[in-house]
Amino acid sequence: MHLAKVKGNVVSTQKNQYLKGHKLLIAQKIGLDGKFIGKNDFIALDLVNSGINDTVLVVQEGAAVKQILGHRKAPVHTMIVAVVDKIEVN
Repeated sequence: MHLAKVKGNVVSTQKNQYLKGHKLLIAQKIGLDGKFIGKNDFIALDLVNSGINDTVLVVQEGAAVKQILGHRKAPVHTMIVAVVDKIEVN
């Protein structure tokens, strides 16, 4: 799992049948300080109703996605599993 910042939406008129009804978002990995890591964005399936500029917790692993969705039929590797309200490091 890692932290990311949601940067945008993906709008699609045609979608895999197992993705219908699910929101796809564009995000970029961030560090504990909230700064972007690298330059690569990724697309993630959102199940927690996050939005642009939200800090989120992302899982990028097929077995975890299968467990959450309850099947392997959706072509998903990356999923937003939580909206992060606060990061506190001691």
